[in-house]
Amino acid sequence: MNIHGTPTRTIRPLPDFAGVEIIDQTLLPHRLEFRPLRTLDDAAEAIAVMRVRGAPLIGVTAAYGLALGLADEAHDATLETGCARLLATRPTAVNLRWALERMQGVLVPLPAAQRRGAAWREAAAIADEDVALNQAIGRHGMALLRACHERRARTVQVMTHCNAGWLATVDWGTALAPIYAAFDAGIPVHVWVSETRPRNQGASLTAWELAQHGVPHTVIADNAAGHLMQHGQVDLVIVGADRVAANGDVANKIGTYMKALAAHDNGVPFHVAVPGPTIDWRLADGTGIPIEERAAAEVTHIPGATEDDGVTSVRLTPPQSAAANPAFDVTPARLVHSIVTERGVCPATAAGLAALYPHGARA
Repeated sequence: MNIHGTPTRTIRPLPDFAGVEIIDQTLLPHRLEFRPLRTLDDAAEAIAVMRVRGAPLIGVTAAYGLALGLADEAHDATLETGCARLLATRPTAVNLRWALERMQGVLVPLPAAQRRGAAWREAAAIADEDVALNQAIGRHGMALLRACHERRARTVQVMTHCNAGWLATVDWGTALAPIYAAFDAGIPVHVWVSETRPRNQGASLTAWELAQHGVPHTVIADNAAGHLMQHGQVDLVIVGADRVAANGDVANKIGTYMKALAAHDNGVPFHVAVPGPTIDWRLADGTGIPIEERAAAEVTHIPGATEDDGVTSVRLTPPQSAAANPAFDVTPARLVHSIVTERGVCPATAAGLAALYPHGARA
């Protein structure tokens, strides 16, 4: 997608296996800064503190991180230790485990001396595939927006939650990919961007990237979502996910469940856009999805820009007040109208997912 009119990916390798370069998303929207990752520990830290975030991008960063941790003689112990270190960074996003297991499947059968080069090639392949998967999600999801526009003969009003745009992937995004595809195809679209407390990925990241691409949008407080649906100002909701269980239950950023309830109550279609690697075929339903509990400081404090273009953090709560910070919730499949994937659109049911992924369903 575009930054100041220039097509840009969120992660890109540096020459000669020297590292990879990422956008430090903890500084957006106040400052755009590219940050090099040169070691496995750099990659693990970037995932853990959310310099990179979003399930697909976490997986790609972990793949490159493993490549960064392999020396010219990459022995089994090095490989196992590196995978364990990266896997521990974020428990909810299943793409992390998927990417590391794919890397291991390629690397373990190889002689130690061949693993480093193979790791870089496989990580690059995962990154390129992510772009293709998300572009296909955009094509399939755009049909939903086109049908809505043709039916209503006006601008399509879309609501999203958190950031499931290109900043959450290598390019295009998941939930925002259909919006970008529709906008580029000339379909009039407007996006309601909920702030997504406590980290404000909607207000800081989704709004920033939509502005960069020129997509009309309005930032709202999270608690305004139900009101807008109640007054007929939302045609459909599209969100991403960090993990989808085999029955269609969806784990996404905290607050997604409340939006799904409001959508259900007001007859607003609620769609979830994910690539195949985000589906966890090992989990029969969402009750087994681990929910990450993040630092209380994300609730008690908020970052912002200073007058001299710096970035600082200020306290919102009394110092003596405790804070809880579950980072995700699970939306039951019964509240999900459809799941949009690179293979098409299906009902949020075990049968619907299995029809698109027959081999995955048998895993």
